[in-house]
Amino acid sequence: MNFIPTTLSGCFIIEPKIISDERGYFMESFNEKAFQIGVNQDVHFVQDNQSFSSKGVLRGLHYQTGNHAQAKLVRVLSGEVLDVAVDIRPESETFGQHVSILLSAENQKQFFVPRGFAHGFLVLSETATFFYKCDNFYNKESEGGIIYNDATLNIDWQFRSQNLIISEKDTYLPTLENAKKAW
Repeated sequence: MNFIPTTLSGCFIIEPKIISDERGYFMESFNEKAFQIGVNQDVHFVQDNQSFSSKGVLRGLHYQTGNHAQAKLVRVLSGEVLDVAVDIRPESETFGQHVSILLSAENQKQFFVPRGFAHGFLVLSETATFFYKCDNFYNKESEGGIIYNDATLNIDWQFRSQNLIISEKDTYLPTLENAKKAW
Protein backbone atom coordinates (compact mmCIF):
# COMPACT_ATOMS: atom_id res chain seq x y z
CA MET A 1 0.00 0.00 0.00
CA ASN A 2 1.07 3.53 -0.72
CA PHE A 3 0.33 6.07 2.07
CA ILE A 4 0.05 9.64 0.78
CA PRO A 5 -0.08 12.42 3.39
CA THR A 6 -2.61 15.20 2.77
CA THR A 7 -2.34 18.87 3.70
CA LEU A 8 -3.99 18.01 7.04
CA SER A 9 -1.68 16.36 9.54
CA GLY A 10 -2.71 12.77 10.22
CA CYS A 11 -5.01 12.37 7.17
CA PHE A 12 -3.80 9.97 4.50
CA ILE A 13 -4.90 8.79 1.08
CA ILE A 14 -4.13 5.11 0.76
CA GLU A 15 -3.56 3.53 -2.64
CA PRO A 16 -3.58 -0.26 -2.71
CA LYS A 17 -1.28 -2.41 -4.79
CA ILE A 18 -3.60 -4.13 -7.25
CA ILE A 19 -2.51 -7.29 -9.00
CA SER A 20 -4.56 -7.75 -12.18
CA ASP A 21 -4.71 -10.49 -14.79
CA GLU A 22 -7.28 -12.04 -17.13
CA ARG A 23 -9.20 -13.44 -14.13
CA GLY A 24 -9.70 -10.05 -12.47
CA TYR A 25 -7.69 -8.56 -9.64
CA PHE A 26 -6.43 -9.12 -6.10
CA MET A 27 -5.53 -6.51 -3.51
CA GLU A 28 -4.90 -6.37 0.19
CA SER A 29 -7.42 -3.83 1.47
CA PHE A 30 -6.19 -3.77 5.06
CA ASN A 31 -3.18 -4.95 7.02
CA GLU A 32 -2.99 -3.60 10.58
CA LYS A 33 0.80 -3.69 10.80
CA ALA A 34 1.34 -1.96 7.43
CA PHE A 35 -1.42 0.52 8.25
CA GLN A 36 0.04 1.55 11.61
CA ILE A 37 3.47 2.01 10.07
CA GLY A 38 2.00 3.93 7.10
CA VAL A 39 0.01 6.42 9.17
CA ASN A 40 2.53 6.42 12.04
CA GLN A 41 -0.28 5.99 14.56
CA ASP A 42 -1.39 3.15 16.83
CA VAL A 43 -4.94 2.64 15.56
CA HIS A 44 -6.99 -0.47 16.32
CA PHE A 45 -10.32 -0.69 14.52
CA VAL A 46 -13.26 -2.17 16.46
CA GLN A 47 -16.26 -1.70 14.18
CA ASP A 48 -17.09 -1.85 10.45
CA ASN A 49 -20.00 0.11 8.96
CA GLN A 50 -21.54 0.16 5.50
CA SER A 51 -24.10 2.41 3.84
CA PHE A 52 -25.87 2.44 0.49
CA SER A 53 -27.00 5.76 -0.98
CA SER A 54 -28.34 7.29 -4.17
CA LYS A 55 -26.90 10.09 -6.28
CA GLY A 56 -26.96 13.44 -4.49
CA VAL A 57 -27.10 12.00 -0.96
CA LEU A 58 -24.85 14.02 1.35
CA ARG A 59 -24.04 12.46 4.71
CA GLY A 60 -22.21 14.69 7.17
CA LEU A 61 -20.35 16.47 8.46
CA HIS A 62 -20.25 14.19 11.53
CA TYR A 63 -17.86 13.42 14.38
CA GLN A 64 -17.75 11.99 17.89
CA THR A 65 -16.40 14.00 20.83
CA GLY A 66 -14.14 13.39 23.83
CA ASN A 67 -13.43 9.80 24.86
CA HIS A 68 -15.76 8.61 22.10
CA ALA A 69 -13.88 10.31 19.25
CA GLN A 70 -13.40 8.06 16.24
CA ALA A 71 -10.76 7.57 13.59
CA LYS A 72 -12.15 6.20 10.32
CA LEU A 73 -10.73 4.32 7.38
CA VAL A 74 -13.17 4.82 4.51
CA ARG A 75 -13.58 3.34 1.04
CA VAL A 76 -16.17 2.87 -1.70
CA LEU A 77 -17.20 -0.63 -2.73
CA SER A 78 -19.42 0.47 -5.62
CA GLY A 79 -19.95 3.85 -7.25
CA GLU A 80 -18.17 7.14 -6.57
CA VAL A 81 -18.24 9.69 -3.76
CA LEU A 82 -16.62 12.97 -2.87
CA ASP A 83 -15.22 12.37 0.62
CA VAL A 84 -14.41 15.31 2.91
CA ALA A 85 -12.53 15.64 6.21
CA VAL A 86 -12.46 18.86 8.26
CA ASP A 87 -9.83 19.47 10.94
CA ILE A 88 -11.67 20.43 14.15
CA ARG A 89 -8.72 19.97 16.53
CA PRO A 90 -8.57 23.34 18.33
CA GLU A 91 -4.77 23.22 18.79
CA SER A 92 -4.10 22.31 15.16
CA GLU A 93 -2.39 24.71 12.74
CA THR A 94 -4.95 23.58 10.14
CA PHE A 95 -8.06 23.98 12.34
CA GLY A 96 -11.09 24.69 10.13
CA GLN A 97 -9.36 23.53 6.96
CA HIS A 98 -10.59 20.61 4.90
CA VAL A 99 -9.42 18.12 2.33
CA SER A 100 -11.55 16.27 -0.20
CA ILE A 101 -10.89 13.22 -2.35
CA LEU A 102 -12.77 11.24 -4.96
CA LEU A 103 -13.19 7.67 -3.79
CA SER A 104 -14.57 5.06 -6.16
CA ALA A 105 -14.83 1.36 -6.77
CA GLU A 106 -12.69 2.00 -9.82
CA ASN A 107 -9.76 3.77 -8.15
CA GLN A 108 -9.93 1.60 -4.97
CA LYS A 109 -8.41 4.42 -2.90
CA GLN A 110 -9.03 4.63 0.82
CA PHE A 111 -8.98 7.66 3.08
CA PHE A 112 -7.82 7.69 6.68
CA VAL A 113 -9.54 10.31 8.84
CA PRO A 114 -8.02 10.47 12.36
CA ARG A 115 -9.75 11.47 15.58
CA GLY A 116 -10.49 15.18 15.80
CA PHE A 117 -11.95 15.53 12.31
CA ALA A 118 -15.49 16.00 11.04
CA HIS A 119 -16.28 13.73 8.11
CA GLY A 120 -18.84 13.60 5.33
CA PHE A 121 -19.39 12.38 1.82
CA LEU A 122 -21.54 13.09 -1.24
CA VAL A 123 -22.61 10.39 -3.71
CA LEU A 124 -21.69 11.39 -7.28
CA SER A 125 -22.67 8.16 -9.09
CA GLU A 126 -26.22 6.77 -9.49
CA THR A 127 -25.67 4.75 -6.29
CA ALA A 128 -22.74 4.03 -4.01
CA THR A 129 -21.87 1.53 -1.32
CA PHE A 130 -19.66 3.18 1.29
CA PHE A 131 -17.64 1.14 3.80
CA TYR A 132 -15.67 2.32 6.81
CA LYS A 133 -13.80 1.06 9.82
CA CYS A 134 -13.97 2.90 13.17
CA ASP A 135 -11.50 2.72 16.04
CA ASN A 136 -14.14 3.47 18.68
CA PHE A 137 -17.77 2.54 19.20
CA TYR A 138 -20.54 5.01 18.37
CA ASN A 139 -22.00 6.94 21.33
CA LYS A 140 -25.17 8.98 20.74
CA GLU A 141 -24.43 11.47 23.54
CA SER A 142 -21.06 12.26 21.95
CA GLU A 143 -22.42 13.09 18.50
CA GLY A 144 -21.26 16.28 16.88
CA GLY A 145 -21.83 17.82 13.49
CA ILE A 146 -21.24 20.81 11.26
CA ILE A 147 -23.56 22.05 8.53
CA TYR A 148 -22.32 20.99 5.09
CA ASN A 149 -22.52 24.51 3.62
CA ASP A 150 -20.74 26.42 6.40
CA ALA A 151 -19.45 29.58 4.71
CA THR A 152 -16.18 29.58 6.69
CA LEU A 153 -15.35 26.06 5.50
CA ASN A 154 -16.27 26.89 1.90
CA ILE A 155 -16.36 23.24 0.77
CA ASP A 156 -16.86 22.77 -2.97
CA TRP A 157 -19.14 19.73 -3.04
CA GLN A 158 -19.04 19.72 -6.87
CA PHE A 159 -22.81 19.35 -6.97
CA ARG A 160 -25.75 21.74 -7.27
CA SER A 161 -27.11 22.43 -3.78
CA GLN A 162 -30.76 22.23 -4.91
CA ASN A 163 -30.13 18.61 -5.99
CA LEU A 164 -28.68 17.48 -2.66
CA ILE A 165 -30.53 14.88 -0.60
CA ILE A 166 -29.82 15.55 3.08
CA SER A 167 -31.38 14.04 6.19
CA GLU A 168 -33.55 16.41 8.19
CA LYS A 169 -31.16 16.02 11.12
CA ASP A 170 -28.17 17.12 9.00
CA THR A 171 -29.98 20.24 7.73
CA TYR A 172 -30.06 21.56 11.31
CA LEU A 173 -26.38 21.07 12.12
CA PRO A 174 -24.56 24.16 13.46
CA THR A 175 -21.72 26.07 11.84
CA LEU A 176 -18.13 25.26 12.81
CA GLU A 177 -18.14 28.29 15.10
CA ASN A 178 -21.21 27.03 16.99
CA ALA A 179 -20.46 23.28 16.85
CA LYS A 180 -19.82 21.08 19.85
CA LYS A 181 -16.12 21.07 20.62
CA ALA A 182 -14.26 17.87 19.70
CA TRP A 183 -12.35 17.70 23.01
